[in-house]
Amino acid sequence: YWGLTQQEYYERADVWPLNPKGEILVTLMIEDLEGIANLRDMLKEVPGIGAIMIGEGDLSQELGVPRQYEHPEVLEAMRQVRAVCGEFKVPVAHPHVETANVQRVVDEGYQLLFCGPSRTYPTLDKARQLAGRT
Repeated sequence: YWGLTQQEYYERADVWPLNPKGEILVTLMIEDLEGIANLRDMLKEVPGIGAIMIGEGDLSQELGVPRQYEHPEVLEAMRQVRAVCGEFKVPVAHPHVETANVQRVVDEGYQLLFCGPSRTYPTLDKARQLAGRT
């Protein structure tokens, strides 16, 4: 499987951190107030959760401020998730990292950052410049 022997596959096809050699990262998405309220119990009772991702889009909708990711209520709810995860030493993922918020996201201690793809064409830009088409 994927260039591995069968034995290597079986050694790696397991949940990290339960198996330090495991390469399956179980990530739960917390995207509503009920999830936040139950997060501590989930982390306490469910073995093998490797990370938590905040679903800030749905969370912001539930809070009545759809897609306002910088709204104080959204940021407070996200802080609560980070605080609970900190107690259990579980990394927290941020799903919408952009140039405008990356400093705050890093400062707040998120460990997994998800950025949207960006398209850059430096060679095309240079060719357009050389051709006088900028």
